[in-house]
Amino acid sequence: MKQPTVIALGFFDGVHRGHGALLRCAAQRAQERKARSVVFTFDRPPKEVVTGKPVTLLNSTDDRRELIQRLYGIDEVIFAPFDDEMRHCSWQDFVTDILVRDHGAVHLVAGHDHHFGYKNQGTPELLVEKCRELGLGCDIIPKVECEGVTISSTYIRTLVEAGDMERAAEFLGHRHCLSQIVCQGQHFGRTIGIPTVNLTVPRQVLVPAHGVYITRVFLPDGRSCAGVTNVGVRPTVSDSGQVTVETFLLDFTGDLYGAKLRLEFYRRLRGEIRFSSAQALKEQIHQDIATARAYFAEQAGQ
Repeated sequence: MKQPTVIALGFFDGVHRGHGALLRCAAQRAQERKARSVVFTFDRPPKEVVTGKPVTLLNSTDDRRELIQRLYGIDEVIFAPFDDEMRHCSWQDFVTDILVRDHGAVHLVAGHDHHFGYKNQGTPELLVEKCRELGLGCDIIPKVECEGVTISSTYIRTLVEAGDMERAAEFLGHRHCLSQIVCQGQHFGRTIGIPTVNLTVPRQVLVPAHGVYITRVFLPDGRSCAGVTNVGVRPTVSDSGQVTVETFLLDFTGDLYGAKLRLEFYRRLRGEIRFSSAQALKEQIHQDIATARAYFAEQAGQ
């Protein structure tokens, strides 16, 4: 017999503090009921399928799963395909057939504005009624605010797009991150004595404002290193227009090609600049490195 589940519903882009209230509730209810805590979400935004227009997201699917499990201890994250069959599933069948029959739900948790099922006809109020009818537990989480602003993925996207990583972290409850496998770059950094690791931003994941950031890189072995990251097109050394994410790791030596890293953004230092020479670029990067060292030293002293 399958272990019963407490299922949290939502898309969870960014896994922000509003989502956190919902996920903490699901984990607590699962503990109380000796059940598995589960997130049921979709592999792509339903809005994208319905409108046919791409939706830019804060996180990749992998990052959503990792954040949900690392920060909130959820046992399992189910990424259901949002296909034509799911799109036309009634809200009632979604609850009875998918959540209860297929996934063993005994308790559901959703946000105050959660809509689901065909044409978004399912509402929090209807979910509460249906759960009562089926003998399921149900929690509806009220909106969560920060500084008088309702926390939402949409608002946080505007912050990341503007490079305001410190305010984004206040609303997320964690640092904005990008997890990717290190890929080959053009090795320009090595020619000026500042080797970097290169990550690509997945398709449809939001690219932060171009510029230089204080960051931290988490390595596969559990260690982390302070970093200085350039997001942009590297106008001093390239005319390709291709966006890259290049990070110099402070106090690190070694080969990370093929390794999966998590990059966390702390503060934007400056916009991306076209320098007059490679030497001028090198001098500025060393200034950025010194600023990053001072930043983390100050953080450690607080």
